[in-house]
Amino acid sequence: MSAAGIGYIGDPMRPAVLFPLFADVTSLPGIGPRFGKLIAKLAGPKVADLLWHRPFGLIDRRFQPSVADAPEGRVCTLKVRIEEHVPPPNPKRPYRVLARDSSGTVELVFFHARGDWLTKALPIGEIRLVSGRVERFRGHVQMAHPDRIVGEDQADELLKLEPTYPLTAGLPAGTLRKAIELAVERAPELPEWMDGPLKDQRRWPSWRQAIGFIHGPSGPGDLEPTASARVRLAYDELLSNQLALALMRAHQKKQAGRRTKGDGKLRARILKALPYSLTQSQITADAEIAGDMADDKRMLRLLQGDVGSGKTVVALLAMISAVEAGSQAALMAPTEILARQHFATIEPLATAAGVPVALLTGRDKGKKRDEILAGFENGSIPIAVGTHALVQEGVAFRDLALAVVDEQHRFGVDQRVELSSKGKAVDVLAMTATPIPRTLMLAAYGDLDVSRLTEKPAGRKPVDTRTVPLERLAEVIDAVGRAMASGGQVFWVCPLIEDNPDSPMDETAAAEVRHAELAARFGADRVALVHGKLKAAEKDKAMGAFSEGVAKLLVATTVIEVGVDVPAATVMVIEHAERFGLAQLHQLRGRIGRGDKPATCLLLYQTPVGEAAKARLATLRETDDGFRIAEEDLRLRGAGEVLGKRQSGMPEFRAADLAVHSDLLPIAADDVKLILAKDPELESERGKALRTLLYLFERDAAVRYLRSG
Repeated sequence: MSAAGIGYIGDPMRPAVLFPLFADVTSLPGIGPRFGKLIAKLAGPKVADLLWHRPFGLIDRRFQPSVADAPEGRVCTLKVRIEEHVPPPNPKRPYRVLARDSSGTVELVFFHARGDWLTKALPIGEIRLVSGRVERFRGHVQMAHPDRIVGEDQADELLKLEPTYPLTAGLPAGTLRKAIELAVERAPELPEWMDGPLKDQRRWPSWRQAIGFIHGPSGPGDLEPTASARVRLAYDELLSNQLALALMRAHQKKQAGRRTKGDGKLRARILKALPYSLTQSQITADAEIAGDMADDKRMLRLLQGDVGSGKTVVALLAMISAVEAGSQAALMAPTEILARQHFATIEPLATAAGVPVALLTGRDKGKKRDEILAGFENGSIPIAVGTHALVQEGVAFRDLALAVVDEQHRFGVDQRVELSSKGKAVDVLAMTATPIPRTLMLAAYGDLDVSRLTEKPAGRKPVDTRTVPLERLAEVIDAVGRAMASGGQVFWVCPLIEDNPDSPMDETAAAEVRHAELAARFGADRVALVHGKLKAAEKDKAMGAFSEGVAKLLVATTVIEVGVDVPAATVMVIEHAERFGLAQLHQLRGRIGRGDKPATCLLLYQTPVGEAAKARLATLRETDDGFRIAEEDLRLRGAGEVLGKRQSGMPEFRAADLAVHSDLLPIAADDVKLILAKDPELESERGKALRTLLYLFERDAAVRYLRSG
């Protein structure tokens, strides 16, 4: 059948063997547009998406007691003869069907049922197998809405372990299960892309067998992430991830680069203007970046540093090297608050070196914007700092040599490419203050070289971190009053509200309520409020009042997570700390302890607190090492949560769980190095199989980086 004939979705270059899996789910018998939409919402629009929709439990329909011996509360399969239909006297009452075996009678109970359907499904005098949960009511054996009803000839199909799947409203469990069974039937035998010795050593099944085992489990152990079939599929996905990143990296490294090297005079002025000496890791990172820029290959480097480790200064030194070479540099940040923070650090140092800098955000309009854009275009402004406004149409540079992208995982690869496309052979330096475990580094940033800033700047004191139950809120407010009275400033972060349409209050409303209470206690002019729904001017006014010390207390949502630097702030209060991830709590705590006074972070939690949340809070009390915290966060919450499920830099994994399968990533990375060393264009038999793997996991763009792709 042609690709068009089966509702094919995707890249026309994908191998024909995969066409059945990349057909629309509505190409499966019994799945019309209505169920197709629900399946697409739950798992995805393609047949292949159903293969990755794994069962979470099992129902054992093999248990076949007599009616009299059927235990209450357990799923049983009963072989009975249908004796009588008892339609309800009114629609609010249930429809009952009486059936029996040699040991006794069972009532099959149906609410809001259609009598014509029931008379066909359960004809009087016929033998039927009914399977469902048994209840006893007033001494009678009952089964309400049996899960399955089949004839004797279908006993083999019914009497087995049945996987149960996550569902969505309106999609019957039986319809989804049947669709998945049909999807598994469509799964073809694929050429083996795995390294033979590794597969033999691990005793892994083939890809097709693994899919069959996942959806046809023989016991609860087969549902575990450590089951052989699941580990095989996880490795396949991680191998495709590492191969795609390696191909992207090879492609980008092949692009013509430029040698960017200055005479060091401007850099010397910057270093002289700094009020402190660089740390050893800043010196190392600076040397690595300078070496990359001086090379004729394009730089693709990630600068990873904990909160307050001095990334902006390292980035500025790289930008100044571009200026010394007669070119320009741009730094792009994900939020206006963060862009302004970078500008506040860079501008006085650049001015000391005699280098003009401009800030461009979405709110710059009219004459001011035109002047900034003209300065970028004619080269009179060699350093640009801004938000994604920098990649909009109409922004042009005379000669952009270096693009710095901060909090890279909040942008993703596309914006990184967009900014670098504003010049020719542009070097790229990505930065993040989110400490990322090595596992996630490989998965999300395998296409980048990495520099790490591991030391805190001189003078940074550890923050005294305490956990306090919310019942003691009044005491905490009193302590905040004492801190303000002694000249300190205080952050008060309001709770993160999960996506819950039934929640009476989102985090903005929670912040507004808390702000009103604290303003009534301490005075409206001393308590400022910042949240994501405020207009930019209102946000700036509140932040300005706090930064300048006019406001002593800032009530905020997590918008202050990165980029807010107020050295006089000595107290951080985080409400409902149990709802936050470890890395996020660590980022928030990093807002204080930046001055010369002792700092305290109070984590308020609602009792009772769950085991995982308890472990997070304990870790935060014990350490301020961002990398240790990140590893623990990965272990406790999984990869999707550590960088945020919707953050575009983190790949979505369907079979792999990095918290469980992290040991497979380095193996996959090493395997990819060996593969591409021997067969860089993937033209061997294994290479062609690996192309199929890339298409299977929808890494289509990576295949196009191959000359013969």
